[in-house]
Amino acid sequence: MGANELSALLWRERELLELLIFKLQEEQLLLQGGKSRWLQYATREVEQVLTLVREAGLGRSVEVAALATQWGTSEEATLSELAAHSPAGPWGEIFASHLKAMGDLTVQIRELQATNERYIRAAVRSTQETLSTLNVNPRTYDASGATAAPETVARIFDRNL
Repeated sequence: MGANELSALLWRERELLELLIFKLQEEQLLLQGGKSRWLQYATREVEQVLTLVREAGLGRSVEVAALATQWGTSEEATLSELAAHSPAGPWGEIFASHLKAMGDLTVQIRELQATNERYIRAAVRSTQETLSTLNVNPRTYDASGATAAPETVARIFDRNL
């Protein structure tokens, strides 16, 4: 593979990062709207996109190593190092542009992830507070099958009858 193919892989990875941003924003809207019923589906979609991003990152690493060897740099070169050691022509600028765009997308992803975490923590805290205010004396069933509160009222019996 050459520089063209690596650039195409980088475009694909950028598209996946944008899709991840979209899925995180969907998740955030569900959290903001209190639609916890659908949250499991949104979370599953985020995980699916993350799997695709990981696979694309692995493919990118392989192609960067192959192109680095082809260009006479270390096989363990990063994309940044590859851009810095590219031969004369536009490839250094193209790869640097990809790297900057992916860095910007990563910052957006981290911000969305942090915001979603805050929403989830607030929801958990709210649920815990609600549960702590529930009646601690549960109702029981009486002989007729109706629910009745446990009787804790003090009674005085007149034994002089």
